[in-house]
Amino acid sequence: MDPLGAPSQFVDVDSLPGWSGAYEAKQVDCHQSPVEKAQVDVRSPFPYRKDINEKIILWKGDVALLNCTAIVNTSNETLTDKNPVSESIFMHAGPDLKDELQKLKGCRTGEAKLTKGFNLAARFIIHTVGPKYKSRYRTAAESSLYSCYRNVLQLAKEQAMCSVGFCVINTLKRCYPLEDATHIALRTVRRFLEVHGETLEKVVFAVSELEEATYQKLLPLYFPRSLEEEVQSLPYLPADIGNAEGEPVVPERQIRITEKPGVPDDASDEEGLEADLSFIGSHAFARMEGDVDKQRRLILQGQLSEAALQKQHQRNYNRWLCQARAEDLSDIASLKALYQTGVDNCGRTVMVVVGRNIPVTLIDMEKALLYFIHVMDHIAVKEYVLVYFHTLTNDYNQLDSNFLKKLYDVVDAKYKRNLKALYFVHPTFRSKVSAWFFTTFTVSGLKDKIHYVESLQQLFTAIPPEQIDLPPFVLEYDARENGPYYSSYPPSPDL
Repeated sequence: MDPLGAPSQFVDVDSLPGWSGAYEAKQVDCHQSPVEKAQVDVRSPFPYRKDINEKIILWKGDVALLNCTAIVNTSNETLTDKNPVSESIFMHAGPDLKDELQKLKGCRTGEAKLTKGFNLAARFIIHTVGPKYKSRYRTAAESSLYSCYRNVLQLAKEQAMCSVGFCVINTLKRCYPLEDATHIALRTVRRFLEVHGETLEKVVFAVSELEEATYQKLLPLYFPRSLEEEVQSLPYLPADIGNAEGEPVVPERQIRITEKPGVPDDASDEEGLEADLSFIGSHAFARMEGDVDKQRRLILQGQLSEAALQKQHQRNYNRWLCQARAEDLSDIASLKALYQTGVDNCGRTVMVVVGRNIPVTLIDMEKALLYFIHVMDHIAVKEYVLVYFHTLTNDYNQLDSNFLKKLYDVVDAKYKRNLKALYFVHPTFRSKVSAWFFTTFTVSGLKDKIHYVESLQQLFTAIPPEQIDLPPFVLEYDARENGPYYSSYPPSPDL
């Protein structure tokens, strides 16, 4: 009740019935026939989890009226969209919301941004921008919609929120098919709760009367309320159930028809795939199998073909590249830790990495990764070499192995294929041991490309001195340790 004694228009999420309570779970009969028992043993990729179901609420009503920690607003890139959800939120939040939104300077498709809730019962509003749907760009639309839900949940986790009220992010104005979008919404939330369930107490799906039937139909697929419902829902799951985080894996739904079925379009590309994607895994189901049931079971278990994983990896890399091109990376560029110089004796581009110029503890390493991708994307399309100066680095300049592994996993296959040599200049015993462990146990295919270079004279047998810009402190250190270099010298057997 408000101070005047009138009932409040806002709805407390704790008063709403949960998804578990909306269905009386049936116990599996222990006297069932052997066939029925076998069916129960076939588990869904979204198994019955009572603890997760208790966090889910399906509610027909206006998301702006929910008393959650945060509610979700679906808008456009300028955060000025006129749709029923946004208009209701603006009306109940009051004029201060528009003023704060102007400070955000928009929001890109798939991103999520936070503001206060002002006059709402919710403390915060998470604004996100759903994709415009066109059938020819379905892959991009699915990935962007997944990003909307995932980024909202991630933001809620980072801000230690207890409850989140989701509107239906895909608006009619943006033409996204409701059922397709609901699959993405439900499985993304499900996968997130499987890993980070302890961070959220309630997730409310606030739907209209038009949307309610679709959510009622699809919720049992991703949030079965009994073992029996889990088995019954299994045949209705789509072929693409996403990866471990719910992200769409679209290529598995596509069948390529070639002039010569069973023969690769480009044998050389196939060889490169085997050589450069060994980090993906050993499972290969590139050819269709006669046993359709077995194939579907493998898909549900997440064992995708190498080609599908490569395409999924390519989409991930493209997202990193788009972010790198949009981000202000001038602070990272000013470090002069990565730059292009001349060419080696074979005419390949030389890229220089200066270890001492990387203040690992002071900079945003994700921005450093973005800068690497921004600089290297056009370099890596053809053969190149890297020169890493370990000269005078200390503990504050040591790149963490987890960061290097992430970088190796994120970059496109062309980086690994076209990297012909990595010259490790002025290594220490400790750095050699670390590099050996990293290339032996963490990444594959890199060990044979590393050459340890003790002096600049040795480096110049592979890269002419006039083709490489050397930091002054590297020259000074090398002259002090190895004496000044000279122009006439025998080639080193190590390079």
